[in-house]
Amino acid sequence: MLRYLTAGESHGPQLTAIVEGVPAGLKLSEDMINKDLSRRQEGYGRGGRMKIERDEVQILSGVRWGETIGSPVTLVVRNRDWLNWEEKMSPHERHRDETIRVTRSRPGHADLPGAMKYNQRDVRNILERSSARETAARVAVGAVAKAFLASVGIEVTGFVSEVGGIKADRQGLSLERMRERAAGSELFTFDPEAEELMKRYIDGAKDAGDTVGGVVEVVVSGVPVGLGSHVQWDRKLDARLAMAVMSIQAIKGVEIGMGFEAARRPGSQVHDEIYYDSARIARGESSGFFRKTNNAGGIEGGISNGEEIVVRAAMKPIPTLYKPLQSVDLLTKEPFEATVERSDCCAVPAAAVVAESVVAVEIANAVLEKFGGDSMAEVRRNYESYLEYLRAF
Repeated sequence: MLRYLTAGESHGPQLTAIVEGVPAGLKLSEDMINKDLSRRQEGYGRGGRMKIERDEVQILSGVRWGETIGSPVTLVVRNRDWLNWEEKMSPHERHRDETIRVTRSRPGHADLPGAMKYNQRDVRNILERSSARETAARVAVGAVAKAFLASVGIEVTGFVSEVGGIKADRQGLSLERMRERAAGSELFTFDPEAEELMKRYIDGAKDAGDTVGGVVEVVVSGVPVGLGSHVQWDRKLDARLAMAVMSIQAIKGVEIGMGFEAARRPGSQVHDEIYYDSARIARGESSGFFRKTNNAGGIEGGISNGEEIVVRAAMKPIPTLYKPLQSVDLLTKEPFEATVERSDCCAVPAAAVVAESVVAVEIANAVLEKFGGDSMAEVRRNYESYLEYLRAF
């Protein structure tokens, strides 16, 4: 099994992730991980913090001479802004300064419930860890998972499909063409016309001191039948993906495939009919069974069915507004306008990269669960043997 933990605060010295369960023999480099860290910091609508940070990873364990060795992989992303926060976020008692306490909770953040839960009178102790800055560590972990998946022919791609109610139109584009368009888009979307409207909407919100949300979509291609299971609730692949995506800061809804739209249609317009074509096997497909539609999003009964896995997530607008909302001081109980921390106007493109990363981790976990081995050579043998079985089924 692949599992990981992250640690670190938004303005602390660094973010750290420890990844356990990566098989030996996987080619891995800091440059591979840095590509995704850079993508996370890009995107139209980002704020001042991204001008300070230029995220780069250091691999501190588990990799030797460009390959994993089977031991836990430790990843570190330094916070450049730490230089301005050494005393404010110091672990040492001698640097305590009660005059810089944050007592004004911001609506929409973890500030107030976190302070009440952990008995804190300084909201800084909550907002530092609850910050979306933590996702840099998860993107680093996701890059490791994506490298593993690529070795067995599985690819994970995140897109922005909606911003502020403006929807991108796929227009029958192939997945490859969608990837090409998104790679050249400031909003990581595949519809240039919609992108221009999205940008105008973001600009308008920024001028008004407001923020915007949107919908991100992750597509996983090359997935064979049989990942996940129907036999227990916590083994269902869609449930695991939903939990992973829902854990991303600011995500308020997750759907697989057609998702909520399936509740609005009759069954005849929802379920994907099954076909068989032996020529598919000759073309190198893993199975002759296929579906002409993919309303299920590649998962039926908690099990991957061989079609592309499609996951979407709804991201709420960032709650830190430059036109502050009303709140109440933690200590005095007096009303005030919420504190303004440095923030973005729109972080939906970043959310697409983060969603891509956490989905990659769950798919990698499911692959290891089914084809597990201590080395990449063993995993590949198991995987290829299973594909031969599927072709003969």
